[in-house]
Amino acid sequence: MPTPAMPLPTPSDVLAAARVLEGVAHRTPVLRSTTIDRLFGAALYFKCENLQRTGSFKFRGAYCALAQLERQQRGKGVLAYSSGNHAQAVALAASLHDTEALIVMPEDASAAKLAATRGYGAQVVTYRREQEDREALSQRLAHERQLGIVPPSDHPAIIAGHGTAVLELLQQVPRLDYLFVPVGGGGLLAGSLLAVRAAASNCEVFGVQPEAAGHASRSLASGQIITVTHPRTIADAAQTPALAPTAFEVIRQATPQILSASDPQMLDALRFLAQRMKLVAEPTGALAFAGAQSGAVDLHGKRVGIVISGGNVDLSRYARFISD
Repeated sequence: MPTPAMPLPTPSDVLAAARVLEGVAHRTPVLRSTTIDRLFGAALYFKCENLQRTGSFKFRGAYCALAQLERQQRGKGVLAYSSGNHAQAVALAASLHDTEALIVMPEDASAAKLAATRGYGAQVVTYRREQEDREALSQRLAHERQLGIVPPSDHPAIIAGHGTAVLELLQQVPRLDYLFVPVGGGGLLAGSLLAVRAAASNCEVFGVQPEAAGHASRSLASGQIITVTHPRTIADAAQTPALAPTAFEVIRQATPQILSASDPQMLDALRFLAQRMKLVAEPTGALAFAGAQSGAVDLHGKRVGIVISGGNVDLSRYARFISD
């Protein structure tokens, strides 16, 4: 089993990240719905990271990662590659740390995410998702410009920072039985698993991947990272082809159950959040809820946490999602 190049984050790192983020990240609300509770015969608690700064949980990890950089490196600037949420998070975090950011984004990224990333002050370089390797391009640009790379998931500080969302949830709602978390690169799932340990909770964690991807479940089943090239799903923030090595190792050691949700299931979840809870979520933001709704896990009588991971979606696209 190959080991990740970086040290694995620990539950203590999540607690330390929470201290770094105090007064910087929003303490996002936890919302309820009597309708969904009645439908499931359970108590569901929605952690609204769509209301986090930059519109997703990604701000937590990005800020923590930049806080750990040496002052000299921050002075040179940083680079990140992302389809949008991590891009915006690094752009804002860089601004708050008074450093410049170069963001590598696919040219077919959400127009709203592209505009927001530039709006936070970052320079954006686009690439063709199916023709260019974003990591190779990012490595070349970082070398040429002497920039520090802030990866989406493969970094202990990123994972620990992401875990603070669930640490907060467990403080706001003690004694959860189940927790559903979306899975793309695995940083949020890995951080959530560490947060559960940091909070000394007995909560069982379920990762939910897009059905079209399937890389997380296949990786855990095989014991090694499996890559799914260009998975086609409306969950653009979870189109990551593989789990990040550091995140994978944390997840592999914890062995959570991985569920899948189809695009139609995500749309159903998206519509419920909009119509009944007045919450705007992007498809990936509704992924964990779609997994909970799928019926794969019996929720009856349970206290269930759901992470709404993000709300960054083009309004024209969102209108089609909720009206179809």
